[in-house]
Amino acid sequence: MKLLLLLYFFNQGGLKTDTLPLSPSAVNGKEAKVVVSLLQRFHYRKTVFSDSLSSVFFDAYFKTLDPSKSYFLESDIKAFESYRYRLDNLIQQEDVGMAYSVYKIFRKRFITRMDQILNQLINEKYDYSKDEFYDSDREKASWAKSPEELDRLWYQIVKSQALSLRLSGKKDEEIASTLKTRFERYRRSVVQFNSEDVFASYLNSLTESFDPHTNYLSPKASDLFKQNMSLSLEGIGARLQTDNDYTKVFEIVPGGPADKSGKMHPNDLITAVGQGDEGELVDIIGWRVDDVVKLIKGPKGTIVRLQIIPAASGVNGPTEIIKLERDKIKLEDQAAKKEIVQVGQGSQVAKLGVIKLPGFYMDFDAYNRRDPNYRSTTRDVRKLIDECKVEGVSGLVIDLRNNGGGSLNEAIDLTGLFIKEGPVVQVRSSDSRVETGVDDDPGVAWEGPLVVLTNRFSASASEIFAGAIQDYKRGIVFGESTFGKGTVQQVINLRRMISSPEPVGDLKVTFQKFYRVSGSSTQHKGVTPDILLKGAYDADKFGESANQSALPWDQIPSAAYDLTNAVNDKLLGQLRKSFNERLKSDQALKQYLSETDELRENINQTKASLNEAERKKQADETEKKKAQNSLDTRISGKDGAPDPLKDLKDEFLREGLLILSEMLTRKIG
Repeated sequence: MKLLLLLYFFNQGGLKTDTLPLSPSAVNGKEAKVVVSLLQRFHYRKTVFSDSLSSVFFDAYFKTLDPSKSYFLESDIKAFESYRYRLDNLIQQEDVGMAYSVYKIFRKRFITRMDQILNQLINEKYDYSKDEFYDSDREKASWAKSPEELDRLWYQIVKSQALSLRLSGKKDEEIASTLKTRFERYRRSVVQFNSEDVFASYLNSLTESFDPHTNYLSPKASDLFKQNMSLSLEGIGARLQTDNDYTKVFEIVPGGPADKSGKMHPNDLITAVGQGDEGELVDIIGWRVDDVVKLIKGPKGTIVRLQIIPAASGVNGPTEIIKLERDKIKLEDQAAKKEIVQVGQGSQVAKLGVIKLPGFYMDFDAYNRRDPNYRSTTRDVRKLIDECKVEGVSGLVIDLRNNGGGSLNEAIDLTGLFIKEGPVVQVRSSDSRVETGVDDDPGVAWEGPLVVLTNRFSASASEIFAGAIQDYKRGIVFGESTFGKGTVQQVINLRRMISSPEPVGDLKVTFQKFYRVSGSSTQHKGVTPDILLKGAYDADKFGESANQSALPWDQIPSAAYDLTNAVNDKLLGQLRKSFNERLKSDQALKQYLSETDELRENINQTKASLNEAERKKQADETEKKKAQNSLDTRISGKDGAPDPLKDLKDEFLREGLLILSEMLTRKIG
């Protein structure tokens, strides 16, 4: 976790002083020792906390505190080098003092840097005609060898922020005032970091060295985690995280205001928040995530305005202001929904069904009350399939795009609607035991042609369903490779093992791994579609592969299962050939891929020009391209005939329906 992301869980009050005392509590050493013992015993990796892992942990802690390498000096790292291979031994001795020694140096460097910004850089008379740039990608950068090197870096950072404000129309006095408020708040948020916060960041650096989904939850973080698991979602329906100084949209919650508006997307950066139609836009760059969430949340039916830098525009692009009406996200908003699309001409018209599935859900409260009408993914989809049959649907699309998963049992049961009884998923535990999740219902709800749509953000239970459909050769998986999240976590209450009058946290640990019936893991690689549509989000930045500590892909023996005859190599070859032909000739598909390439380029662009004319030129070009991309290219279909899907603006879905339509034709033929 990055320092500012951790602040989501951390201290909101406390002493407003740069000399807040920092030291471990009496129970922290015991917690650390118990956490290590549990990780070595229960974590899926079965990794021993040795000198080599101590070295990984050492580097991870400095990265946690200073992910952009903009505060520590190389000499600071070297000063603590004697700890590199000793942290495992120290924790066994219940000694976590290194965490506080390092943090005190970080705080000193941070305060010095903030003072320089507030006393000098925000009032600098910048020359915006120089050909300079700021590169926000500091992943491979070396630690600064001197304070002067950091001076140059922060000159670029502050100048870039000042130029953004200048391009938004602010005058010099307003720019200085905005930056002053921004960095003063940033300073306050970090100097309020207390001893519990330091310990949590230290221990998370250790746990996440095992894998990115294994976390230490401090007592406050644990309480918040439990509240979030039990409370209904409210607000705009977007999950946020900190990315350096920005608040980034991590995920759009299906059925929420952000999702319904179509105006907000993953990786958009929020720079300001305003209340109502006319309220002042409050600059939030450098804010803590929890403070941003408080500003965005509000009563149902009220308006919030967000100033964003769209991911599609890149760091050099212009800001946009979007308006959303807050609402409470209900189960029905996240439930499966269907749409009927007609394809073909005259007597050859076919009806195709599209079932959009935002998540794998189950209303456990209603189920436990023995409500015969309780909602679940499988029950809802079965009902929608029955409706499709009544309406004469010939083929079906299951849309899993942006489906982050949910109930494993629902993924198994949903697969059972399309296959006869058999295994759906294998689950391997840290003790090497393998259990098989089986569909034991011989009934099949849909026997016709089937296409499953996936993208980079289809994860977990989505990958189990898509993988099973592919392994059984029951349908065609079309789209982007999936996320690759194939692990299972459980929360262990540390209070059961530590007797202390002080509060104690929890450990969330990865202890199981998913495997397809073919024996292939969904971890890391995800599910590769039968027909691949190149996406904008690269796996090494958006997906399980983006985490260096992610568990690897591997295989176990295949389960015993019977293939269906719905898809064979000949049919798949024909469908791929037709798709490749459309890649060359279909103007709508070519435009979609061009826009996708441009989005990928913008997302991967980390260099921001500090030349005003150049930055403005880039922003104007982005606006021009957006206007051009809004033009309708769906003039005709094959051989100049009217395009039966001309009015469908979702090119991704359009391609899935064309594949499904061809499956239907070839099956009939």
